[in-house]
Amino acid sequence: MSGADDFRALHHGRAPGDPLVLPGPWDAASARVFEEAGFPALATPSAGVAASLGYVDGEVPADEMFAAVARTARSVSVPVSADIEDGYGLAPKELVERLLEAGAIGCNLEDSSGGAAPRGSRSVLACRSGRRRRCGRSPQACGRGGGAGPPPG
Repeated sequence: MSGADDFRALHHGRAPGDPLVLPGPWDAASARVFEEAGFPALATPSAGVAASLGYVDGEVPADEMFAAVARTARSVSVPVSADIEDGYGLAPKELVERLLEAGAIGCNLEDSSGGAAPRGSRSVLACRSGRRRRCGRSPQACGRGGGAGPPPG
């Protein structure tokens, strides 16, 4: 099974009231601490990574963020998902390639930036995630049968 398969399996078949908790390592050292504590997967937080690199959240250059994700993923044997801001304006194929090169098995993307859509992507991201209140289309209209993540608030 691949890291992505392992990560997917952690999400499916969970009993009600048994949430999947993904701690957010800021760097390789904290990732190892979380892994040693028994967490089955990790999710890098953009704000934490930014702080560890001396930036404000949202201001980390793409190359530095992907390098930080790579250091984190290399340091542990559990799957690592990455918060990569709004995708840095990368085309989807390039974004996925960069994530895979960094060793990440998934990502989350910002769907807003201070109330404004980042690089024109709010409707696309909202619709793909099934958040129809933001984009006005049903998940089925987007080719998806359900939502992902918490409802917008």
